[in-house]
Amino acid sequence: MTPFDVTVVVCAKNEQARLCACLDSLQGQGAAEIIVIDGNSADLTAIVAATHGARVYVSRSGSLPVDRQFGADLALTPLVAFIDADHRLEAGDLARMVDDLERTGFDVCQSGLRIAGDSWWNRAESEFLNLTHNVPGEKHMVGVAPTIFRGEVLDTVRFATEGSIDDTDYFYRLHRDTDYRMGIGSLTIAQAHEGSWKSYRRKFAWYGAGDGQFCRTHPERRASMWFHLLIRYPLVYPWRALAARKPRAAIYAVAQGLVRFRALISS
Repeated sequence: MTPFDVTVVVCAKNEQARLCACLDSLQGQGAAEIIVIDGNSADLTAIVAATHGARVYVSRSGSLPVDRQFGADLALTPLVAFIDADHRLEAGDLARMVDDLERTGFDVCQSGLRIAGDSWWNRAESEFLNLTHNVPGEKHMVGVAPTIFRGEVLDTVRFATEGSIDDTDYFYRLHRDTDYRMGIGSLTIAQAHEGSWKSYRRKFAWYGAGDGQFCRTHPERRASMWFHLLIRYPLVYPWRALAARKPRAAIYAVAQGLVRFRALISS
């Protein structure tokens, strides 16, 4: 398959500042179509998307998983790629995503990530991702973006009908209920993150609220989630980071685990 077999879906809310660069990076990638699902933004997100030639729909669901499925259902191609407003593709990256999917034989293939910013926290996140995420191979859990799906997967297992976080719930059900294969490919895609601690703390808290939603939906996974946040993040990942002489990644792991856990129990 080629990029002409791919519909790119971008879900964005109040992202006028970052969406322009994302859509610029999608130009010339050869996608069959770019669909932007605007989550009822209060800014000019929808206008930015339309001026870049995307097919734009406004969703008032208030739910990212619902918007993901909305975009997937609009796709007419055999492949669907989810790209977020903070992702920045280089020339040929969409073709490389297709190549990764075909080469690995996965049904869902997420790209690795490299953080474009240069703050202390940006560098810490980059080091952490290199230790934990940017390791090609088959996994039981990946992220929704930047990720390419075979369309049949999105028809078989659909995103949740509510909630703000999509990754954990979706891929838990995909692994539990089907034989579809997922993993990380060899490509890495740039991601533009604001570099302040305030921004990262807000992001970690959002993840934690999603962890709480996941535990309420799947109470059988509560103990595993608590282990993830109270053991793996504050202890296992920092040990690995320090062994690799990446102290920033160790601090990043501890901070993310503790902030996420606090948000989980408060949600």
